[in-house]
Parts: sequence; C-alpha cells; structure tokens
Amino acid sequence: MNHTANIRNGMPFSSWTTANWMRGVVLVLSLLVGRVDGFAQSEKIHSFHSEITIHADGSMTVEETIDVVGAGRQIRRGIFRTFPTRYQDRFGNTLRVRFEVKEVLRDGRAEPYFIEKAGHGVKVYIGQKDVYLQPGAYTYTLVYHTDRQIGFFEEFDEIYWNVTGVDWDFVIDQAGAVIHLPEGARILNTAAYTGPAGGRGQDFSMHDLGSGAVQFQTTRSLAPAEGLTVAVSFNKGVIAAPTTRDKAGSLMRHNPDTIAALAGLALLLLYYGVAWMRVGVDPPRGTIIPRFAPPEGYSPAAVRFVMKMGYCSRVFAAAVVNLAVKGIVTIHESKGKFTLKRVHTEGSNLSKCEQQIANKLFGSGDQITFEQDNHQRIQEAVLAQKKWLRTEFEKMHFRSNRAWLIPGYVISLSTLAAIVRFAPAGAGAVFMILWLSGWTAGCYFLVKNALTAWKSALSQGVKHAGQAIGISLFALPFLAGELIGIWAFSTMVSPVSAILLLLIILVNILFYQLIKAPTILGRRVMDQIEGFRMYLETAEGERLNILNFHQKTPELFERYLPYAMALGVENAWSLKFTGVLARAAEERNYSPAWYSGRDWRTLGAIGLASRMGSSFSSAISS
Repeated sequence: MNHTANIRNGMPFSSWTTANWMRGVVLVLSLLVGRVDGFAQSEKIHSFHSEITIHADGSMTVEETIDVVGAGRQIRRGIFRTFPTRYQDRFGNTLRVRFEVKEVLRDGRAEPYFIEKAGHGVKVYIGQKDVYLQPGAYTYTLVYHTDRQIGFFEEFDEIYWNVTGVDWDFVIDQAGAVIHLPEGARILNTAAYTGPAGGRGQDFSMHDLGSGAVQFQTTRSLAPAEGLTVAVSFNKGVIAAPTTRDKAGSLMRHNPDTIAALAGLALLLLYYGVAWMRVGVDPPRGTIIPRFAPPEGYSPAAVRFVMKMGYCSRVFAAAVVNLAVKGIVTIHESKGKFTLKRVHTEGSNLSKCEQQIANKLFGSGDQITFEQDNHQRIQEAVLAQKKWLRTEFEKMHFRSNRAWLIPGYVISLSTLAAIVRFAPAGAGAVFMILWLSGWTAGCYFLVKNALTAWKSALSQGVKHAGQAIGISLFALPFLAGELIGIWAFSTMVSPVSAILLLLIILVNILFYQLIKAPTILGRRVMDQIEGFRMYLETAEGERLNILNFHQKTPELFERYLPYAMALGVENAWSLKFTGVLARAAEERNYSPAWYSGRDWRTLGAIGLASRMGSSFSSAISS
C-alpha cells in the first residue's frame, strides 16, 4: 500500500496533471455541450412578473421583469414586446392610449431599444440589430407609462389588464402581477384568466397584500400563445371619470377621419340647402283636374321627358310604340325579342324627333331587332332623340342646374380625400375606394339587368323566368363581393366614417334630382300631364263616367297606349279596356295591326303593354 502510495505520490507532477486535466476538460466540455443543447431545446421565459401602479389621475406605470433563457434561435439579439395603443368602441370610434417607455434594462444595465408601429399598436424591440447574444439566461426590465386603461362603470371602476400578452412563442414557466391601487381605493372584486386569447382558465392564485395591493400568480406554466389577464374593481370616486368634454376632445383627436366625414357631410348639406333654395324650389302646383287628352303638341316621349326633367330608356320605348301606333313600323315578337319593320318611310303626323328616330334605326334597311348586335344603331337613335328633346324642351320647361352640382362634388371628393388621409390604413383605403368604384358600377348594371329581366319574366309568365333566375344567380357572387368590399373599407377607416361616406353619396344622388326645377311654363304643362295621367290610371268611377266624352274603343286604347307607357300607367290603362278588347277579339278577331307574335287573346292588353315596356327598356339600356 505504501508502494502504491509512494508511486502515486512520487509520480512526476507533470504526468499526473496532464492526465487528470485532460479528463477534466472532457468533462467540462461535455457539460457545456449538454448545457447549450439544453438551452436549444428549452428556449423559454422562466419568469414574467409585472408591477402595475395606478396613479390618482388614472394613468399607470408598469414595470415588467422578464427572465428568459435564450439559445440563439428566436432570442438572438434580444426580445420584443407588443403593446396595443388603438382600440375601437361599440360605435366603431377609435380610442388611443398613450405608451411611453421610461426605462429598458438587461441584467440591470441600460439596454438599447427602438419602437415600431405594428398592427393596432407598437412593438418595442429590446437589443441591438448588430449584437448577437450568447446562449444563456438574461433578465430584462421594461418600465413604461400609459393612460386611459381604467374602465368607468355605474357602481365601480375597474382595471382589466392583459399582463403577459399572447404573442410569445415560448413557454412561460411562471407569470404574475401585483396591482397597486391609488390611495383611498378599496378592492371590491378580483378576477383573473389564463389561456389563449379569450380563454377563461382559472390556473392562478390571488393574495390580498393590503394597502390597496393585490397579487396574482399562475399555478401552471403557460404554453406558447397563452397568457395571464387580471381584473380588479374598486370604489368610484378615487379616479375622476372623464367628462363629456374630455370624451369629445378625445374623440376629435383620435378620430380625425370621422370628424372629417362629419364636417364634410354638414358642409355638403349646408351647400345643397342654400343651392336648392336659390335655384331648386319648384313653382307652386296648380289645381289638378282630369284631362282626357295630352297637352297639345307633346308626344309621349316629350311627356315623359318633361315630367322626369330628364332622359331615361322609357322615353325611347314610348317613342317606338308611338311610331307603331301611327303606322310607320310594325312590331314583331319572337322568342322574347322584338323586331321593328318599317312600313312607311315618313308620315304627316310624325314629329321631327320621331322621324329622326326612324331614320337612325333603319338607315337604308327595313327592319331592326332589339338585341346586342344592333346596340350601336339603337344608341345612335337614342342620342339623336336625347339631343332633340333637350334642345326643344329643357330650358323652356325646366332647368337642370347641373353647374350647381359641381361644388357639391368637390366637397364630397375633398371629404373622401380627408377621410383616407386620416384613416389608420390610408394606403389600403385608397386601394379599396378605387376597387369599389369599378366593382360597384358593375354591380349596378348587373342588378339593373336582373330587375329588368324579372319584370319581363313576370309579364310573360313563370315559364319565362329562366333568364331572370340565371342573371340573378350570376349577380349574387358579385353582390357578395360588394358587401365584403364595403365591410373591408369600413375596417380601414371606421364604421362611422363608412356610414357617413355612404350618406354623402346618397345626398348627392338626392340633390341631383332636387336641384332640378320646372319653369312657370313647365309647371303648367306638368299640371296638365298630371291631369291626363289621372284619367289614364283612374278606374272608371261615377264622376269620370259623367265627364268622360270618349267612347272606349280599341282605337282609343291604341292611341293613348304610348302615353300610358311613358307615364308608367300602362297596366292601369290596359285594365280599363280588358272587356272592350276581349269583345272585339271575339266579334271581329281584333288584334293591333302593328303587332304580331303571341296570340292576342292569350297575351291581352296588359301583357302587351308590360312586355313591350320592359323589353324595349332592357334592349336600350343593355
């Protein structure tokens, strides 16, 4: 044993040291590798503790102490912390809170940081872009000041605070918070929740520390995207609630897009109100009495144009039917399409406008079908009629006052620009406006065509509803896209701003009509037309029977049918003659000489009038 001991003790020092140090180095390296490998496998937040001090003015100072274990994967330069600063109330108004960083430390020493906007708030990046951390444990301290976090209710005030957030990609071993209430505050109730956003987990303990302080601590680790939220209610009066003036000031500061929309709408209404009083007030109506003939010298197209103080597709449809009634053309219906055939090139009872329509429609030919292939010729006839009517009737019978609309459009566009300029998502709002402009125009024409198709189908019978159903089904996805686009736009500005913008559009549409005004002559002619319409649409009562010197005949029905179509009372006018036309069809096989197609006995006067009105209007506007 001594030998052994002697040999051991007598071994040259260098030999013993080298052998043992080699074993030690291997052991230490193994431990280090194992530690690094452990870090790589368990990058996490070891502890997240928050000290929340509520001040008497309602502001808060928060000190967060975050112990992390980094391995150079996600925790490479440091950590970041997100903080929401923008909220929305139940009316869609934006509410902003202050966020001011006071101090940032790493392991007790000042650490560089920078702040960027992110979503509905800000993101605080702690660390330097060009400095990478060694794997290991670090303690970060973030101190910041915020306000407007207190909820004011009828019977209590409350702090409701998400301590950790739910944006962490790491496990949080422990999370806790201590809330310090202002002097004089009494804790009424406490609550806390653990788990993902919206979670109601109860994995926590709570301790009343006295002096208006309460502590919360989790009782299990939190998985990635899980967090801790705490709530404490206390007696009212400790913190002064914001006054109505405070709320109004905050609303104006934090919602400039809504304020711009309100101001724009108010200015627009003020301008249009003044403009309407200046040029849009109609002369007083006269006494309306039944008339049994239209005003002399006014064609069905002219009657419609004067009454509407403008042009529409029905003006043209009334003129076409009047050409047929006067014997210039015949109307042939086949498979839902109408074809005009010219019988005479001119007539002594044609107005100059009607002669121009015939020339534009037929040219050197003798017939035309109302379909898309002939759209250009139809539009040439429409433009010729529109130009003639404006020249002959517009200034004499009414004033459109279009120039007065320009300032209203300027106000509206300026308001839109201001809304977009101040909106939280300005660039996105610009894109949505441009997209919605084109999309809405397309949806308008789809809906218009669908309504026209249904009107035509209802007049022709259920078996002809296939086309209307097809157009409607085709339009549905586009309308869904319109609704989604409007919703998306409302999220980029604010629901209130979107509603106000819609009201601005409706105000422009409304005053486009209201700004028009008839002249004294125009009002007198309108009164006469109103009296004539009364005769056309009123059922034959006792009084009209006494006054009515017209004998109801098929010829009378045909003569005034274009006027009834122009005034939108073709069904009422046709209903008056149902019995007369039925007897004529039985006694002398009557049907209008200018119409051929469906059996007259099946079609009837009401069906003919409705079909021609809707089909002609559809062909003209398509």
